[in-house]
Amino acid sequence: MVTVLGAQKLITTYDDLNQPQTPLESVLVPLPSDSAPGVPSLRQERAPVAEAIDRASRALDATREHIPLSELAATEIVDLDVITSAEASMASEAEPRDAQSQVALHEGALDDGALHMAIVLGTITSGMLNVDNSVEIADATSYEDYGVELYEDDVSFLELELAAEEPFVPEWETHIVEPGETFAVLAQNELGLGYSEVLALLDDLPDPRMLTHWRAGHSFDYQLDETGRLLALRMMKNTREGVLLERDSDQYAITAIERQGEPVQRLYAGSVTGSFARSAQATGLSSSSVTELTRILQKKLDFRRDSRRGDQFQVLVESDMIDGETLDSRILAVKYDGERMDLTVVRNTTDDNFYTPEGSSLDPAFARHPFEGNYRLSSNFNPRRLHPVTGRVSPHNGTDFAMPIGTPITAPANGRVERVGNHHAAGRYIVVRHDNGYRTRYLHLSQPLVSQGERVTMGDRIALSGNTGRSTGPHLHYEVIVNNTPVNAMTVELPENTSLSGDTLIAFQRQAEPMLAALESGETGTISVANYERDNDSDESLQ
Repeated sequence: MVTVLGAQKLITTYDDLNQPQTPLESVLVPLPSDSAPGVPSLRQERAPVAEAIDRASRALDATREHIPLSELAATEIVDLDVITSAEASMASEAEPRDAQSQVALHEGALDDGALHMAIVLGTITSGMLNVDNSVEIADATSYEDYGVELYEDDVSFLELELAAEEPFVPEWETHIVEPGETFAVLAQNELGLGYSEVLALLDDLPDPRMLTHWRAGHSFDYQLDETGRLLALRMMKNTREGVLLERDSDQYAITAIERQGEPVQRLYAGSVTGSFARSAQATGLSSSSVTELTRILQKKLDFRRDSRRGDQFQVLVESDMIDGETLDSRILAVKYDGERMDLTVVRNTTDDNFYTPEGSSLDPAFARHPFEGNYRLSSNFNPRRLHPVTGRVSPHNGTDFAMPIGTPITAPANGRVERVGNHHAAGRYIVVRHDNGYRTRYLHLSQPLVSQGERVTMGDRIALSGNTGRSTGPHLHYEVIVNNTPVNAMTVELPENTSLSGDTLIAFQRQAEPMLAALESGETGTISVANYERDNDSDESLQ
């Protein structure tokens, strides 16, 4: 049931709309040049443009529901079978039917597209519009999508127009390296770079191996511009470090990426059940933390002599957390409760050294041994030693330690290198004058690592042990000289430990309070030292 437009008008319009690739603006309604509005639609009076569009929309909606016949005039009822006969008439160039003739009601089949099209076109062109000279039809437009489904793929021209006007915004994409893939080929095939651009980019990188020696499974993020050319590239060397490349005209600006982790503290607790290292590792400490813990405690604790089964220990460790990964673990505090020794030490963030809660340094001002680890003493200090051949007194003014060639030798105290030389009997040797007036000598070295006049700090590597000069096997000859007199390095009284005092001690003890509280709590697992700081501040405020 549609308003009568004339068979030719309806068929031509509907056929045009059903042609593939036919744009909306190309559809023409074939009306005679002398036609005039006059056929009423749903008995509506002529109205302005806005009302006419509204009525047409309502008429369109009405076609989706049943329209009572009582609402239609006789001139608004058409036999839909006329379409078939009209198409045959058009093919034979017959004259069109009289659009004003009345026909009887007949039930026929017509799809929704034709029905909606006929209703809208018939309603708008049947005299609904009240157009005068004040209305400029050519400038009329609409910004509302009425949802008219004229195409099978439901194309919305409004959405296409808005999308075309939106500015291009580059998005980050991630590429995962495939086995056998190279950056040079990938950059040319997918990143829009030429071969010369790739070479120039690699030359500018601080570490080109990041892109030339990558492994399958590694990934990087990148952005492309509208033309598919590389705009930016971001790649991490590890969890903490990486680079960002951003295009600037015809070049790429390179910025280093340094990610700061969130500090997380965790308390570990255990007891000695065998070797101390294995007992510490059983608590969940990493290998690097076990090594650091052993190095800290062995300055005061002889594990072979002093540790006993059942000794208890707590270790407070801080790590940087980035993307769920712990990095750069460092020990903050240690408490050892043993049968033969009790020791509690806390790291001082000011100088990064460990002190007891009273402020005594764990590091002596002068170390007993110029190396790390334990090595066999092969020959003692003996100023009255007799020569095995001549029988004459041939003093041995140092202490010999049997050790493999290449073992690192460390400075036992702060000082300055006084001499680096080579001797036919002593081999390669070093002499260091320390700040407290002591001097040390190191003979039979394979390689000095310092130069004459260089400043050294306790623990610095100064040489590698060897077997040069007159030597019967690989070892280190170590001498300590006090007031120009050789002394026994294993028994001489060394300078006492350095201690904190005054304002420095007060600042350290305040800093150590939350860490000591964490040790005393015994609550293993992740903790927050800041919580202990707040608790302590609250306690002080109540006093």
